[in-house]
Amino acid sequence: MARIVVDPITRIEGHLRIEAEIEGGFIKDAWSSATMFRGIEKILRGRDPRDAWFWTQRFCGVCTTVHSIASVRAVEDALKIKIPPNAQLIRNIIMGIQNVQDHVIHFYHLHALDWVDITSGLKADPTKTAALAASLSDWPNNSATYFKAVQDKVKAFVASGRLGPFANAYWGHPAYKLPPEANLMATAHYLEALEWQKDVIKIHAILGSKNPHPQSFLVGGMSIPIDPDSQNALNADKLMEIKRLLKKAQDFVEKVYIPDLLAVASFYKEWAAIGGGLGNYMSYGEFPDANGNLWFPSGALLDKDLSKVITVDQGKIAEYVDHSWFEGAGTGKGLHPFDGETEVRYTGPKPPYANLDTNAKYSFVKSPRYEEKAMEVGPLARILVAYASGHKETKAVVDLVLGKLGVGAPALFSTLGRTAARGIDALLIAQQTPKWLDELIGNISKGDYRIHNNERWDPSTWPTEAKGYGFHEAPRGALGHWIKIKDQKIQNYQAVVPSTWNASPRDAKGQRGAYEAALVGTPVADANKPLEILRTIHSFDPCLACAVHVMDVDGNEVVRVKVS
Repeated sequence: MARIVVDPITRIEGHLRIEAEIEGGFIKDAWSSATMFRGIEKILRGRDPRDAWFWTQRFCGVCTTVHSIASVRAVEDALKIKIPPNAQLIRNIIMGIQNVQDHVIHFYHLHALDWVDITSGLKADPTKTAALAASLSDWPNNSATYFKAVQDKVKAFVASGRLGPFANAYWGHPAYKLPPEANLMATAHYLEALEWQKDVIKIHAILGSKNPHPQSFLVGGMSIPIDPDSQNALNADKLMEIKRLLKKAQDFVEKVYIPDLLAVASFYKEWAAIGGGLGNYMSYGEFPDANGNLWFPSGALLDKDLSKVITVDQGKIAEYVDHSWFEGAGTGKGLHPFDGETEVRYTGPKPPYANLDTNAKYSFVKSPRYEEKAMEVGPLARILVAYASGHKETKAVVDLVLGKLGVGAPALFSTLGRTAARGIDALLIAQQTPKWLDELIGNISKGDYRIHNNERWDPSTWPTEAKGYGFHEAPRGALGHWIKIKDQKIQNYQAVVPSTWNASPRDAKGQRGAYEAALVGTPVADANKPLEILRTIHSFDPCLACAVHVMDVDGNEVVRVKVS
């Protein structure tokens, strides 16, 4: 039996190590280890709760906006603050375009190269590529001239010897199945997506002053003023620019992302039976209206049962550290995040890294559990819960995608389903976000400029002690922030992020986390080039910077795949 190590897993945010045992060409067991420490929870203690959202953005350099919204919601929950409808709509627009941009970046720049062989595209016939693209959509760039220019650009790039993001890949791997024309088409759209995402995220600059790390979130609402007559406020010109950018986002998702997703998936249908993992899914729900009703419903599914949606109660969440490099409550004892601790006890190997002692502690990620069950979170969980809940928009798009692929709903419980669900999520939100903008414009046209609730801004009005919970369905899934306030200062703060759920190590019962469970049973054609591990792990879009609770300065190895 071979034990392989992939460390670090690249094309993700943060540092992740995967160890896997391979027997007979399949993964028999796997372990997920985060090799960095976060610790911002400790930095927050003693600070003003109203500033927490600004600090929590620093959990990550990518997932900044999501921590802002979860943090302000936690403080608003603790202090019982209701925000104005305009603030809610602006938040929905900011978070909506964040999801859409993030999903496109993930598909093209973090995950596509697991399915697309760039080198094969260099041999493609641009005329046939144009015909293929035109058969999928009426995107303006579907011409032989365009694809020939892209092909020449990539050839020149390769000839230079400086491969950049295309280096260290498993080009020519037997697991690649796309024909050269499909590879060239996907490569062209990879490059287009770089420019597209840079443009559409300007919505964050308009509504949040900058991206990443937006500046306009505020406990009680938003800080951006609304004034149709001021160039220094949200006015008609800026609203129309947002409308243009939302249309650009929607067009790319509908005419490029989804057609590419379906085209790629059609060549890899066997992956609809690989990577299913836990079979337990949880979504906190997202995009509240003025009355707090969620557009995406909240709920959980167990054992792949779409017939029963369980109500989620955040009070039933606990984090365990039996296999995590932290001090904890004791063997098999978990702590609710309100009482969570972030006290490091590193007992792992020193560089150069030997195999981890996976019977002991082996990760900086904790093991969150819902009613002691390991859960998968993310777009797949969000879409499954919405589908099972009868969310009409979700059901329509899911049924359409499944129909085009010629597969049934059980195919969603897989690596391919996880990748498809992210595209479905992007499409749904891209189509919904302009509706929130229209609602905002309608409110403003009626003279409603309210953007912030000042009633509880003065700390002298707060109770001596308070605690609150803030949720968000981030691009990567269920995100929760928990805060305890005492004497107007933060007494304790804990965040349980999507990759904490998915990347978690074993718990005291031996239950695997979502990554570990999804890898079991995965075929591996070449243990020295474990492309299949990347496919399943990348389908979750890991973000370990958010998930872990400091790399060793001596750990300067860039990449290693080891077979022992």
